[in-house]
Amino acid sequence: MGFPKIVVFTGAGISAESGLGTFRGNMGLWEKYDISEVASADAWHKDKEKVLDFYNMRRRQLEEVEPNQAHYALSRLGNYYDVTVITQNVDDLHEQAGTSNVVHLHGELKMACSSYDKSHFKNIGTEDIKLGDLAEDGSQLRPYIVWFGESVPMMQKAYEIVEQADHFIVIGTSLMVYPAASLIFAVPDNAAKYYIDPSDIDASLSDWNHIKESATSGTPKLVEELIKQSNVDN
Repeated sequence: MGFPKIVVFTGAGISAESGLGTFRGNMGLWEKYDISEVASADAWHKDKEKVLDFYNMRRRQLEEVEPNQAHYALSRLGNYYDVTVITQNVDDLHEQAGTSNVVHLHGELKMACSSYDKSHFKNIGTEDIKLGDLAEDGSQLRPYIVWFGESVPMMQKAYEIVEQADHFIVIGTSLMVYPAASLIFAVPDNAAKYYIDPSDIDASLSDWNHIKESATSGTPKLVEELIKQSNVDN
């Protein structure tokens, strides 16, 4: 039979509680930046150095943060369920906490890739990418990030994972960024659905279990409840 499948969909809110700045929100570290000037293909062609500096700064910030209680709780859940995390975040805090099945929809900060072909990528850790740093195909290395206006290559895989979910948990995302937010429409009707976020829930999600708490508060509580359920079922 195997373990029941839990799919967790995370956004910037879970990373923000580890101290990582977000694009959105009044406390967003990056609010002084025009997103169109650092997170689009047009921005890259216009000013590569500015884009590289921005992502180098974000990459260096990863050295200053650690997974929080929400990340560790989800990792623990993997001992009782078949857990896959689908994240909009480009940090590796889920992996640092011990979660092995992580799908990054929008790329990964610790990766660099060819400007010509993003399938040519490599792990650079928290090192800077400089002008003149070249990929194997001779092109300028760029951040391995899905910028606004670019296709999201992992979407099909994500849909297929969500369609198999017995439980679906949303943590720390406003569900405003598409196509990622469309994953909620692939959740099976009979799956248990949870939304962990301190903000009010959208009327269209009124049948979801809304845990109106922060990620670090609500996630451990839900995980404990799900672990209890798994023990009863077994």
